[in-house]
Amino acid sequence: MANNFTFYSPTEVVFGRGVQTEAGAYIKKYNGNRVLIVYQNDEILKNGFMDEILRSLKEEGIFFEFLGGVLPNPYLSKVYEGIEVGKRLNLDFILAVGGGPVIDTAKAIAYGLAEPETDVWTLFEHIRTAKKCLPIGSVITNIVAGSETSKETVITNERTREKRAYGDSLARLKFAIMNPERTLTLSDHETQSGCVDIMMHTMERYFTNGGNMEITDVIAEGLLKTVMKNAKILHHDPQNYEARAEIMWAGSLSHNNLTGCGNNGGDFATHMLEHEVGGMFDVTNGAGLAAIWPHWARYVYKHALPRFSRFALEVMNIEAQGDMEEIALKGIEAMEEFYHSIGMPTNFKELGIYPTDEQLNDMAARCAWAAGGLQGSAKILFKKDMYEIYKIANSAGR
Repeated sequence: MANNFTFYSPTEVVFGRGVQTEAGAYIKKYNGNRVLIVYQNDEILKNGFMDEILRSLKEEGIFFEFLGGVLPNPYLSKVYEGIEVGKRLNLDFILAVGGGPVIDTAKAIAYGLAEPETDVWTLFEHIRTAKKCLPIGSVITNIVAGSETSKETVITNERTREKRAYGDSLARLKFAIMNPERTLTLSDHETQSGCVDIMMHTMERYFTNGGNMEITDVIAEGLLKTVMKNAKILHHDPQNYEARAEIMWAGSLSHNNLTGCGNNGGDFATHMLEHEVGGMFDVTNGAGLAAIWPHWARYVYKHALPRFSRFALEVMNIEAQGDMEEIALKGIEAMEEFYHSIGMPTNFKELGIYPTDEQLNDMAARCAWAAGGLQGSAKILFKKDMYEIYKIANSAGR
């Protein structure tokens, strides 16, 4: 049964080789004149790529200021720093040059500058909702996330070790400039972690108990198989442009809700669980997701058996032998094997973390609070369920 839905994806995408030279023209198109350029580290300033972007801004007479130092789990302190720079210089546009963490930081800064009289963290605490947001654009240098086409923003409060999400279409980017060539220098860990994250954005829309559409399922299954195929290619041939182009575009499609149209809003429990692991242990998002998903899947699969069985048959190419439960379990095992084939962990030990029982309980409590007490669609999870999944992921492989 198809649920009613609204599909909204207003971001203008500019994709291909050399397109970073168009950044200035697109900022002007969306009325930007004084720009904060947000980026991760100074390496991007040394390879000539940023020079091409800056040249295009200068050609349009655009003023700009830099804000570097964004971390893989973007910190609230960097957001506050960007807000202060923006207020001091009266900036009117935010340009993110990088991947998901940089885009998330840019979105949070844009919220803060649009409503400078309020603390931006209160959005992530869900105390209030945003009323305004400065315009944002991006030049993507990573294959990951789909932040450029989503309404979501994820920020870590390093003081409280809370990793929180806020979603509002006010922060959807005006444009996303995407050149797959810029991802050729990514490490294998960055690449494969990104592939896991891309897949999870679709998988968490796929494993639902609230209705699905055949066309949406087929799109989702095709996207997942495409990412898996090209992730393996890049694991052995990291300079393959075509594979990077496939995955980069899949990342955008996976998180603009195209693969969730007609369902009941998705599950997203794995991401919620990972947010607490990332907040406490500062692990890479995709690797954390890979370490949690198999244990979440085995915990909930009986409650969404038709979905897990279909996933096994259509995505993991499991033969239709045995009953539905046997097929579903083989599909979960096959996904674990895929994670290992691209160097990703499948439990906390492989992730390199060893939480105490007290920390497991703390993460479960924080996750339940952030989710409003419960989370999920394949199976509704409460605090005790979250704790059990953490516990299973922690004991696996020991």
